[in-house]
Amino acid sequence: MKSIYLFVFLLITAASQAQATFIYSGKITFERKIAQYTLMESMQSEEGMDASWTEELKKVYPKFVTDNYTLEFNVNQTHYKLEKENADNKYMIFGAKPSENDFIIHNFTNESTIARKSVFENEYFVKDSLPKFNWKITGELRDIAGFECKKAVAKICDSVVVVAFYTDQILVKGGPESFNGLPGMILGLAIPRLSETIYATKLELTNPEIPTPSQGKSKVVKRVQISADLKKGLEQWGKFGKVISWSNSF
Repeated sequence: MKSIYLFVFLLITAASQAQATFIYSGKITFERKIAQYTLMESMQSEEGMDASWTEELKKVYPKFVTDNYTLEFNVNQTHYKLEKENADNKYMIFGAKPSENDFIIHNFTNESTIARKSVFENEYFVKDSLPKFNWKITGELRDIAGFECKKAVAKICDSVVVVAFYTDQILVKGGPESFNGLPGMILGLAIPRLSETIYATKLELTNPEIPTPSQGKSKVVKRVQISADLKKGLEQWGKFGKVISWSNSF
């Protein structure tokens, strides 16, 4: 009888320890990096531009621009925003500079999104459904910020490949920017055509209160309105216009 009690005790202890490894709330810091020279060279090649123009830009602009973002989350919501504007950054691509006023809030209970997005001189207040992504999970693994992450791939804007790495140790189906829908938190993203990566650098165990923002003077729109405005305003910009549109689609 004692051996049965001991066996049951060990099972309960093991189950409690396993459950303790899962995380339901906290704050993640992400580093977003854009390889500007790589991006400019790829656009230059597609547009047939003179290479000397890019070489001149390299004398003024840095090879990389880096920004830190935070993602606060609980079991029902995520809140993603720029941590602080990096005054040292000099962006080659007009319109790529992030704004401290922007944010993205996902509500997984009612599958909705509230966001503020600055695009050139326009500021939008987005109220829409949760964006959907057609993820395909692969077998590749990677360690990010101390978590074992699994690889998944999707496409945005029909042809732009997004590579994500998620951990099922954090049981919230969110991630940086608007990306979501995997069986755990996305801790890493790579978008090769935009020469952009977003990777988690640390996790703090907190119990954040997700804010309820007001729209202020911003225009309330759906995401498709932003895409339509960009398409109309950038149709003469060639690959540069496409890059800006892709960057603002997530």
